[in-house]
Order: sequence, then C-alpha cells, then structure tokens
Amino acid sequence: YLDGHELMSNSPHLRGREWVNFTRVGNQSWVHGNIVLMGDAAHSAHFSVGSGTKLAMEDAIGLFTNLEHEASLPAALERYQQTRGIEVLRLQNAARNSTEWFENVARYASLPPEQFAYSLLTRSQRISHENLRLRDTTYVERMETWLAERAADGSPAEAVPPMFTPIRLRELTLRNRVVVSPMDMYSAVDGTPNEFHLIHLGSRAIGGAGLVYTEMTCVSPDARITEGCTGMYSPNHLAAWKRIVDYVHEWTPAKICLQLGHSGPKGSTQLMWEGMDEPLERGNWPVVGPSAIAYGVQNQIPRELTLAQMGEILEQFVNATRLGIEADFDMLELHCAHGYLLSSFITPLQNQRTDEYGGSLENRLRYPIEVFRAMRAVWPRKRPMSVRISATDWVEGGITADDAVEIARAFKSEGVDLIDVSTGQTSRAGKPVYGRMYQTPHSDQIRNQVGIATMAVGNIYEADHVNSIIAAGRADLCAIGRPHLADPYWTLHAAAQLGYTGMVWPNQYLAGKSQLERNLARAAELAMP
Repeated sequence: YLDGHELMSNSPHLRGREWVNFTRVGNQSWVHGNIVLMGDAAHSAHFSVGSGTKLAMEDAIGLFTNLEHEASLPAALERYQQTRGIEVLRLQNAARNSTEWFENVARYASLPPEQFAYSLLTRSQRISHENLRLRDTTYVERMETWLAERAADGSPAEAVPPMFTPIRLRELTLRNRVVVSPMDMYSAVDGTPNEFHLIHLGSRAIGGAGLVYTEMTCVSPDARITEGCTGMYSPNHLAAWKRIVDYVHEWTPAKICLQLGHSGPKGSTQLMWEGMDEPLERGNWPVVGPSAIAYGVQNQIPRELTLAQMGEILEQFVNATRLGIEADFDMLELHCAHGYLLSSFITPLQNQRTDEYGGSLENRLRYPIEVFRAMRAVWPRKRPMSVRISATDWVEGGITADDAVEIARAFKSEGVDLIDVSTGQTSRAGKPVYGRMYQTPHSDQIRNQVGIATMAVGNIYEADHVNSIIAAGRADLCAIGRPHLADPYWTLHAAAQLGYTGMVWPNQYLAGKSQLERNLARAAELAMP
C-alpha cells in the first residue's frame, strides 16, 4: 500500500487495469484534407518502451521536413505517412515484444540473474548484442565470459561471441550454436540422395555450422512430399546417406542429424519451383491423414487412416530409425510440424477423429507420441533426439502458443532432448506475422516455461541475431536456412566479421582465412573516424 492506496497489479483477476487493456492504436490513413494525425492519435506503442513522447516529436519533425522539401501539400502529407509509418511499425512491434516480456516475467524467474538482466535489456529485440556492446563494452565482455564459463561447466573461459560456445545434448557435443536448417532440395531419384546432396550438405558442414540437418527424409515411397524427396526405406538409401555422413565425419568437425517424416495430406505434390504444395498434374499417389480433410481445395482429400495403417506407418518410422543408426547419424529428429502427417494429427484443423486419437489435445498427440516412443526405444540412448513442431497454426481455432507449451511438455516426458520450434504451414488459411526472428518468441516461451532446450528458426539471418537469442536464453540453438543457401560458409564468415579466430577452417582453406581476416581488419581501420 502507498499512502493508503492499493498498488496496481497485473494479476489475472484484476482485468480493467491500464497495463492489461492497453490499446494499440493504428490508422490506415493519418491524413484527411489538411488535418494530420500525430503521436498517440495516429499510433500508440506500449509505455514499457517509453516512446510515446519520442514518437510524437519525431512525427512533428517528419511532418515539418516533408512540408519543407515536397513541392505540394498533398505530396508532403503522403510522404510524411510513408516515412513515419515504417519506423512506427517497427517500434510498435518492439513494444509488443516488451509488453509480452513484462506480462510473462514469471517465465524468466528461473533464469540466472546475469541472463535475466540481459533478457530484460534485449526484450524488445531492437537492442541487440552488438548494440549493447556500443553502449557498454565491458558489460558485454563480462556477459560473454559468463556464458563461456557456463558452457565449459564452470571452468575458466575467455569471452567469446555466444554463438561460438559449445553445447551438449546427451553424449553429443556441438562446437557452436549454428545449425543448417532442414531444407528440401527436391533432387533425389526414387528417394535416393545423390552427388548434389553430398556437395550441398558437405559444403555447409565445412562452412562451420555445429550441426547440419538433412531435409525431411521420408519413411516410405507414399510418404514423400514430391517425387524429388529423399527417403530412408531401402538399401540404396542407406548406402547413399552413409556416404554423406562419413564425409561429414571425416572432413569436418560438424555433426549431422537425420530428420524423418511422412507427408500425410500434403503428399504427392509438385517440386517447389514447379508449384509449392500443388498436386501433380499426373501420376498422383494416394495420400492419407487422420481425417478426410484436404490441406487445400486443390489438394487431394486424404484417406482417413485405420488403426492398422497407423501401426504400419509407425513401423516404417522405426525401420527408418534403424537405418539411421546403420548410417551413423549423430542425432535424429521427428518431423511433427508444417501440416505433414504427424502434425495433421496434432492440429484440430485437420484432425476430426472421434476415436481415442481425436478430440482433446492429449488425444490428438497420442499417435505422434507413440511414434516418437517407438523410435526412442530403438535409437541409441547416448544420442539425442529432437522433435519439430508448429507452435501456432496462425489460424483462429487452431494450435496456439499455450498449446505448444503442452505439446513440448508431452514430448519432454517421453525423453525428447530438443524442441525445434517452427510455426504454421498447417493450413492454407494461415496468416503468419512475419518479421525479424518472428518465430523466436515461441522458442522463448517453450524453453523457459517447459525447461527444455529449444532451437529457434525463422528469419534469423545475422550473427547478431544468433548472439542475442543465445545470450538472452530464448533458444539454445539457431537454425539458419536461406542465408546458408546463399553462403555455405556463413558461420566461418560470421566468425571473421566478429573478430573471433577460434573457428576451425580446413587446412586447405587457411590462406583464405588469413586474407579474409586481414581485409576485414583493414576495412575496420579505414572506417574509423
């Protein structure tokens, strides 16, 4: 109590308080005739980022500047909204992130004080690791040292960028936190990976990532998404995959993970560059799902699986797991995301069963859990397993972020070591909200509410993103997809740009390493005032 007045609270039973009911104002148009909206009349950003007055002043400056430089009043007013609207949207997104942090602060209560403070400072995602370094170099170096010592089990360690700290999952140690995302190449023949896959995965393993994922590898011919998808159900597949795994192990320090999945309702479609998720023009094979609900109006209506067929598919997953052991993969992931078979069991958008595998979330999870349990029983105990999930369907009535927490808890209880946190692609009606690191908040929630290692993925494209995510405890690994398509050596280049010399380059490439580091150092000197 303050002088007899009750302290305001954000408790759930005290709805009606400012904090809970803060209105996010947005207007399609800020101009009507010669009337112009500015500040909170045009837009609002939650006061947890303290930017209301700043935004209003910047609006006034922007309006003045455009009135000075544009030839006509209509042009000046249009330009005013265009230029200010982009920056306001960025700040509103940051304010939303900040608001969610404070409204869920209990989620972070178990973080060590050092990481809790860092999480608070970077809560909006506008202040990043390198941005903090500009403000306080000593603080960031102390934080990096603390993170490095934790990664070294408390042994003394030097400050290094967080992305280059090691991590241990069961008996597997990864040299850094960068992962090459599972990305379908649609280039296999009858499910068999070939020289393209060897070069694609091998070059990215050389490129410095701690862990390289295969694309979704299908457990039967009818489980393929397209005719170009890889499989793990024949001796030819085993031999081809083993060649790739052996190359990674012999020539690089990277580890490699086999991702297994079944296309379900999204199968029998064209190659990505021909028509993403569009059915084949000829030669379609039948698709299956938990219910007779098509992924989209143009897709096949799947056959509802019988219990016997579900048992057969479970055995296909187990058989593929055994082949993965023979190929000597370091890690195994079960694909339960993006509307493929196991994901279609989880989401109520595609699962309308009335038996024990439909209805409640617990029931809808039953079959994916049974598949995982059977695979975990076969997979070596010392090697980790992960599960990829869609943490939201981006559709009203579908999977929510809170559902994702329960999904992660269920898999954790069965022995999963890492949750690979993706979103969406479960319905053509999905409306994702894109942006930098747009899926990371889901990884953050699962990691810190469930107490399990997570991997963040989705529009993470800068080393600064990775360092900020890892240091704040929003994820334990970061999967980098499209940047790795553009640059197989993304991790090695990131290390050089950050001035970190501890990355292992192939002996054959050391001359290139030295030149790159010299050129970057020279460019930095020239850029100094």
